Amino acid sequence: MPESPTSPAAKPLSPPGSPLNAPTPSAASALLRATVLFLAFLALQLVLFKSLLRFPSTRFLPAPGRCSSTWANGAADVGACKAGLIYVYDLPPEFNHDLVTHCGRLWPWYSFCPYLTNGGFGRPSTESPAFSSLVPNASLPNWYNTDQFPLEVIIHRRLLSHPCRTTDPSLAAAFYVPFYAGLDVGSHLWGLNSTVADRDRAGTRLLGWLRNQTAFKSSGGWDHFITLGRITWDFRRYDVHGWGTNFVLMPGMENVTRLVIEGDRQDAMDVGVPYPTGFHPRGARDVRAWQRHVLSRNRTRLFGFAGAERSGFRDDFRKVLVGECEDAGHAHCRSVNCRGTRCNNDTAEVTGLFLESKFCLQPRGDSYTRRSLFDCMVAGAVPVLFWRRTAYDQYRWFLPAGAGGKGGKEREWSVFMDRRALQAGNVTVLEVLQGFSEQRVRRMRERVVEMIPRLVYASSGGLGDGMADAFDVALSGVLKRFRRRRWSVAREGRPPGPVVDRRVNGTSMAPPVSNGKNWSAIRRRRRRRFSRDKSRRVSSSHIKPVVPQGEASGRQSLQIS
Repeated sequence: MPESPTSPAAKPLSPPGSPLNAPTPSAASALLRATVLFLAFLALQLVLFKSLLRFPSTRFLPAPGRCSSTWANGAADVGACKAGLIYVYDLPPEFNHDLVTHCGRLWPWYSFCPYLTNGGFGRPSTESPAFSSLVPNASLPNWYNTDQFPLEVIIHRRLLSHPCRTTDPSLAAAFYVPFYAGLDVGSHLWGLNSTVADRDRAGTRLLGWLRNQTAFKSSGGWDHFITLGRITWDFRRYDVHGWGTNFVLMPGMENVTRLVIEGDRQDAMDVGVPYPTGFHPRGARDVRAWQRHVLSRNRTRLFGFAGAERSGFRDDFRKVLVGECEDAGHAHCRSVNCRGTRCNNDTAEVTGLFLESKFCLQPRGDSYTRRSLFDCMVAGAVPVLFWRRTAYDQYRWFLPAGAGGKGGKEREWSVFMDRRALQAGNVTVLEVLQGFSEQRVRRMRERVVEMIPRLVYASSGGLGDGMADAFDVALSGVLKRFRRRRWSVAREGRPPGPVVDRRVNGTSMAPPVSNGKNWSAIRRRRRRRFSRDKSRRVSSSHIKPVVPQGEASGRQSLQIS
């Protein structure tokens, strides 16, 4: 990045080489020239300063060896940190600092630097005149042009300023690994000369460093967590010809909890967390103001769809939805064609669509999930889903699902439609949505709006006033998971050790149970290491049982199922 220039040297009153008989400039002329030069210098400084603001700053990252106190951010209230303290590793800069510094290399088509400004939120939406016309002036400072992939930076920055962060690892209940794995692999996914070794190099080096840390060696990683800013499939390459990196499958990652924007539902260490949207409220007051705004808006259309047809896909379902919107007519539906980067770079058009719609159609994206689901809900529209894995099976810490009558709690805030019936022409989106009464639609929208705080990432240290944002929900879930693990270890009466990953033929599998009721089975497995408990099921804590160090080392090659 360019450095600010130093002050120019004083100029002689007459230029070198001037004729000896040239008249000497007057004092007024010299003063005028000096004033002009000084003003030009100030203008240049201002231009350079503004250009520097266009690049992301890494100043929020920790400086090595600077902290010596127990509390990194000042002593916190004991009650506020009763769930446990968090230790954030100070990684070598190649794993985070350098990736942000060289942000221009992260994406082959355009610079990713603008999206990493403001701690990963991107540029303020106040710079977009189109967006200013959609959002009340009081809410506008809460909106940014946020990309869908900077979550690693957002979470890291938030943890560094968290009141329960400690610089003493011996006091920590949880250990955070701030490796920007998504930014790293994203820089190698489309390069013509990128190799498998390029995609795996940083992950391999990171785990080599991590395995030498005392806390990691002590627990085997079960009290460690990391954020993955891309979908889990970008980190699950099962062969040398596959897509992405194999970071998640590398030895050392099997017990690390992963906060990921889309997880593998069969791998309990993956925890689905919301995609970042453009709404980053400063506090609870801003959230409530936005909630009132979206509830009071006059929704002129029944439903809307933001997305692009996939002409290269067989039986493209998005094409079906575009046709449904066209058949319903402009009075009932509007669609936004998101071909290319149109919707990525201009959130105003998508936000405007969802603000005028009561429902929003949410098919799967490149994978089962898409950021549009959260854009829709933050705008106060009710999502219409066609795959359970788009939301219900992904974000259980954030979106109500499960018991509560036919359809469970999901029916409170969403609509699920049979995509096969839709494709066959047996039903239409219009007739299904028109079947809901105004009162029912209002209740669903109120439920969606009620959930908004849990789906967004605050721009400050939290929303306050007892209101939890997506970061708070995720961190609380991680600490609860680790607390259950410690309770399980204490109940089993043995020290924690590494956990054996459960994979069969390279496929992720559900974890064995440790639900507090199968202690006899656990004891039998200690004596008979190859026995299986047929009645096991996944526990609500999604934590794999610990295997002692010696026993684990002898079982690694078995890949227990």
